[in-house]
Amino acid sequence: MKALAIVVAAGKGERMGGARPKAFLPVAGEAMLLRAARAFDAAETVDTLVVVVPPNEVDAARCLLGPVRKPLLVVPGGERRQDSVLEGMKRAPDGFDGIVLVHDAARPFVEPELIDAVARAAEAHGAAIPIVPLTDTIKRLEAGRVAGTLDRDALAAAQTPQGFRYALLARAYEEADRARVDVTDEAMAVERLGALVATLPGSHRNRKLTTPEDLAWAEALSSAETRA
Repeated sequence: MKALAIVVAAGKGERMGGARPKAFLPVAGEAMLLRAARAFDAAETVDTLVVVVPPNEVDAARCLLGPVRKPLLVVPGGERRQDSVLEGMKRAPDGFDGIVLVHDAARPFVEPELIDAVARAAEAHGAAIPIVPLTDTIKRLEAGRVAGTLDRDALAAAQTPQGFRYALLARAYEEADRARVDVTDEAMAVERLGALVATLPGSHRNRKLTTPEDLAWAEALSSAETRA
């Protein structure tokens, strides 16, 4: 089994106070996007990478991703996440019926072992996502006040990559578009079809970098790994 991997670095909210998308920010001297792409390059199950970036960053991304050895396409993305993912899916080979993996470039510490585990779970179940348990107490709010406490044992944080049979994800996005629904991840689109989405353990190392504090954590992690 070989999977098509789509690494997304385009869409709203993809900047961290700078002029360029955050996926191009360096972590210990290497851009997040390249770090993430290297993991997919090393994953056994991945055959081809499609990297989706803002239209004005296509040339820069191609240059940045020069070290990637596997077949690689860099394509312009859309306004929303789902638009960008669909642009990546369009680059699948004609008649492709395998597994598609969708990953946030802002998770640069994803490991090849997790990528392969998601791909194999998606092949077995049709759809699979990595999750991590919540450690904080979660409150439900109404009008700025606490309206209840949720059972965190029944909740989890979703990570990427998220894996799906290509036809299932295509159908899920077609339905979301027909219903004019914006989805925050691919699993949400598939859930709307009533399809099963299997889960597997994610990794606290596979953290999404969204704030300056996250970048500081990433730099500290990189420094600790360099010293080890």
